Amino acid sequence: MSFGFSRTFSRDYFTARERFRKAAQDSGFTVAAYPIAAPGPEGQQLYLDVARKGAPNPRQVVVVSSGTHGIEGFFGSAVQLCALQRRLSELNLPEHMAVVLIHAVNPYGFAWQRRVNEDNIDLNRNFLLTGRDFAGAPEGYRALDPLLNPKSPPSLLEPFWAKAGVEIARHGFSSLKNAIAQGQYEFPGGLFYGGHGPSQSQEIMRAHLRDWLGSPERVLHVDLHTGLGPWGSYKLGVDMSSSDPRVKQLAGEFGEKRVTGYDPSGILYEIQGGLGPWLEERMAGTQYDCLLAEFGTYPSPMVLGALRTENRSHHYAREDAITLKRAKKQLHEVFCPSSRVWRRVVALRGLRVVNRALDACH
Repeated sequence: MSFGFSRTFSRDYFTARERFRKAAQDSGFTVAAYPIAAPGPEGQQLYLDVARKGAPNPRQVVVVSSGTHGIEGFFGSAVQLCALQRRLSELNLPEHMAVVLIHAVNPYGFAWQRRVNEDNIDLNRNFLLTGRDFAGAPEGYRALDPLLNPKSPPSLLEPFWAKAGVEIARHGFSSLKNAIAQGQYEFPGGLFYGGHGPSQSQEIMRAHLRDWLGSPERVLHVDLHTGLGPWGSYKLGVDMSSSDPRVKQLAGEFGEKRVTGYDPSGILYEIQGGLGPWLEERMAGTQYDCLLAEFGTYPSPMVLGALRTENRSHHYAREDAITLKRAKKQLHEVFCPSSRVWRRVVALRGLRVVNRALDACH
């Protein structure tokens, strides 16, 4: 049974997981569950789930992943459910093709309504390439750490926006954004922390990636995200030069105005430890095109403020504090707005992206 686009959004991780697994099984997918060693809010077991359908040794594979940033899984899971209900349930895959759906790359963040995992790791800063160390931080981040990560519960009276406004005026928002969000490995309790080693999610993917994908000629991977860009719009970021022939190919498949390389002055910016380059390195010999699908919600300063407040509340507020509950609600809103119009629009557009990926490999 299919639902209206906005109704594919679930109220929590556990509901989303149950709906995803059932829809995948009903659509002929084989579903596997990979537990992580961190409990849910009431002590429940948490899982990274993978659904697979198609050729055992495919030449082309479409991958759609959700919840790399935990709380963004509310959106990503909804798009996966849309795809299962409206396309994948009736799609006859050709002999050369397989489809893999990765649900809740960061199940802890999804379940606890955090962007990060159980170790405060931003997973999209954790996938460092071979030879890179989990160490260091941009100079701009070091200077801003006291402002970004105060070691006290949040207060309604603190002058964060005034101080942030001074920094934005001094350095410009684009420069500040790149310094803050690029990824750092020195402040474990801070924002955009990449960890001191591989996360559980990375270890699961490292151990099983070849089992899921085989050794195909090409993988077209859509990793679903929210929180960057104008309300309801989307961009597909690729971690390569705009002059790369693969960018031209992707632009032809998804639309020239949709596909973009990382641009320090644009919506999408270069990061350390991103999932896409790591996957490409792990799948040597395969053309691995990973698209970071970013769907816009609220203005970036508002999103950053919500991240800061939630992180600060998580570390320093009492578990039953009103400030913590308020911070969780605010974080949910900036990454998955309650607006039915927004949900309907982004679910439809997300489905279109998935359909284009399927068409490109069909």
